[in-house]
Amino acid sequence: MQINFKRSLINTVLFAYTLAAVYFLTGYFMGTLPSKEHFLDIDKIKVGSLLFLVMGFVLDCGSNWSSLKTIGDQLFSKKIEFVKTASNVFWKLHIYLVLILTIIASIIVVEFSFMDLFDEYGFQGAVRLFKGIFSPNFEILPRALHAIVETIYIAFLATFIAVPIAFFFSFVGAKNVMTHPVAFAVYMTLRTFLNIVRSVEPLIWAIIFSVWVGIGPFAGMLALMLHSVASLTKQYSEIVECIDDGPVEGVKATGAGILQTIAFGIVPQIVLPYISFTIYRWDINVRMATVIGLVGGGGIGTMLIQYQGQAMWREVGCIVVVIAVVVWVLDTGSAYIREAIK
Repeated sequence: MQINFKRSLINTVLFAYTLAAVYFLTGYFMGTLPSKEHFLDIDKIKVGSLLFLVMGFVLDCGSNWSSLKTIGDQLFSKKIEFVKTASNVFWKLHIYLVLILTIIASIIVVEFSFMDLFDEYGFQGAVRLFKGIFSPNFEILPRALHAIVETIYIAFLATFIAVPIAFFFSFVGAKNVMTHPVAFAVYMTLRTFLNIVRSVEPLIWAIIFSVWVGIGPFAGMLALMLHSVASLTKQYSEIVECIDDGPVEGVKATGAGILQTIAFGIVPQIVLPYISFTIYRWDINVRMATVIGLVGGGGIGTMLIQYQGQAMWREVGCIVVVIAVVVWVLDTGSAYIREAIK
């Protein structure tokens, strides 16, 4: 009997998830869920998980066409088409059920409520906020302009330092370049490390560097630089992996070494995409520099959190206008530059 284990595993996980979701939703609506302290009963989880997985795998083996065909040929070959159709319908319905249960559970977990959204007291507070934002106090404009310039330089320096580092790592992180077993081990190590770095948001890195080097623009620049290295390396290396092998083979045929192959076979194919991605990354870093300022990363974000904490919404409105104008100008400019280098 042949079983598609990949499909069986996926369906088993879906089955276990479905049963867990049904348990959670039933307990929620019936008010029988245990307290948070006792919700994760380890013994029950072990037994329940094993039962869910076994039941799911058994049911999937019964829904797997290759398994059914083998059994059907021996026992009831005339009914195999009906069983196949019923099996496919069952798993399609299962997918829909998983989606519906996930939507319901998400609404419960995030405590989504239209009543809170349109609560009279909260709505009045939002009205006051928007009135202040849409009637900005431009008396603080000189300070805001100084802060936004600082933000732009934070983003520029972070991108400027990250580009050459990411350029080097892009070849080390490309599978088609690191083909030797030792090189492949280096490739896997680098990709794993950079995936971990990239999974941590710049906001968290800004908090770490604020403790390390102190609150200010330097901490914000380091946070953006580190995250930019990880992100650009991934983007650059994927470009390298998608190059045309023809020029590379031609350069190798002349007896060129690895460095000559990279310089004359790979680099000419990736220059324009690299420049485009670099400009786009600087555009992203300008926006992110505003956010990391909220946790002490310097720039206009620090100024924004100060006025927001004092509920000075007219001053917040001025800062929002400055940020919006600068982001629009940079976005438009970078779009023209990317279009010009194509």
